[in-house]
Amino acid sequence: MARPITAGINGSAESLAAAHWAAGEAHLRDRPLRLVYAWEWLPSQEEAGARQTWPGRVLSEAAAEIESRHPGVPVTVEGIENLPVKALVAAALDSELLVLGSRGLGGVHGFLTGSVALGVVARAERPVVLVRAGAVPPGGAARDARHEVVAGLDLDHHCEPVVAFAFDAAAVRTATLRIIRAWHAPALYDYAAGGVDAESADTTEQQERQELSATLRPWREKYPRLTVREEAVAGTPAEHLVAAGRDADLLVVGRRFRRSPMGTRLGAVAHAVLHHAPCPVAVVPHE
Repeated sequence: MARPITAGINGSAESLAAAHWAAGEAHLRDRPLRLVYAWEWLPSQEEAGARQTWPGRVLSEAAAEIESRHPGVPVTVEGIENLPVKALVAAALDSELLVLGSRGLGGVHGFLTGSVALGVVARAERPVVLVRAGAVPPGGAARDARHEVVAGLDLDHHCEPVVAFAFDAAAVRTATLRIIRAWHAPALYDYAAGGVDAESADTTEQQERQELSATLRPWREKYPRLTVREEAVAGTPAEHLVAAGRDADLLVVGRRFRRSPMGTRLGAVAHAVLHHAPCPVAVVPHE
């Protein structure tokens, strides 16, 4: 059975935008859509039978709107009475990807991600996409579609799942794939006295480009019709990715997945991108 595209909803405009984006993704990938509403019930909320009616009403209204706007996409609903982060992380396990809404601030401020969204992204073992309210109209297509998917790669760690997700996302959209590898220039004290050692910097840049090309070569062969742009640039990864996100339909970043007694956390790049990117962001866990 095909894994569904799962969207977490809670009755907010942000979650409805996520559901529309997820429906569009389900259509592109020919997969079913699952709408999940997770909540933690408190004793004070027992009045007037709200425990039975509110989640069901939110789910049914969201499903009806999605079905009217995305005919042909199979939609199922599921209410889960549990801590939202725990329930959504579990829901992601049997999903192709999980889609969540995020409060958009607009402009350079990008996302204002809530504790639930960040908690899920930091713990999920499957890709999670965050979508801002207003980024997706009722029809489900991105506003001002650029037909470009941007992915940031950290070649110092295992990045194959990130590459696989990015190539697939670009292929189903018939979009250009832009791969960015940002590398740090040597510190000033490593340069020869009197200024920057240009020859050393050029050598480093050439090595980075060669490594990036070698990493992507088998994927280019697997997707021969896909237009791929490779960029090895000096500087801070988050800054380059956020800037590239202004012209992208989707921005893809990785997150190292580590089971540790110290808990889970987002890396600095993923954290910065989630807070500032203007387009939907996919976070792909990897070892």
